[in-house]
Amino acid sequence: MRRTESTYMPARILFSTAARMAVVAVMLTAGSAYADDYSDVTQLLKSGKTQQALQKADTYLAKNARDPQMRFLRGIALTNDGKTEDAITAFRLLTEDYPELPEPYNNLAVIYARQGDLDRARSALEAAVRNNPNYAVAHENLGDIYARLAYQSYAQSLAKGGRPAALNPKLKQLKDMLQPTASVAAPAAGPAAAQPVQPAQR
Repeated sequence: MRRTESTYMPARILFSTAARMAVVAVMLTAGSAYADDYSDVTQLLKSGKTQQALQKADTYLAKNARDPQMRFLRGIALTNDGKTEDAITAFRLLTEDYPELPEPYNNLAVIYARQGDLDRARSALEAAVRNNPNYAVAHENLGDIYARLAYQSYAQSLAKGGRPAALNPKLKQLKDMLQPTASVAAPAAGPAAAQPVQPAQR
């Protein structure tokens, strides 16, 4: 995660590679018949070959347009390629076609948080944890969003004449908590093992 000027978001919510988004990609597995295609695209993403990953995903989706796994990986490739609006569209369409899957909501939230739209990030993460109350990544990211929103509210209070003696310690504590530290390990650049989650049959 990289901290931008005057923005203190922890490593868990912001990142510049496939890292946190790809970590849940295997949870969208639609079947083992296409495992090699998924694996190829995932490996290309891990290797930083975003354009090749995107081309392979598009070729696959030309024949399997509704496949949620590959659509998810394509969304990651679009994000990594800097095509933010296209990535938002890809993940949003996934939430419409497969509303039971929490991962696309989480990835939308990451993009919204990068854009500074914390309200939309919060809404997306709340949808993710409603769909899967056991989805730890979304819970952690939601906590980070709440902390950032709290920081903004305290800062607004201070700017509007609030009590510095009460607000400054809270602001410092939140700033320290949200600021990345050397102890925060960078997430792995590829998917971790996870239990497959089948989308509902359409």
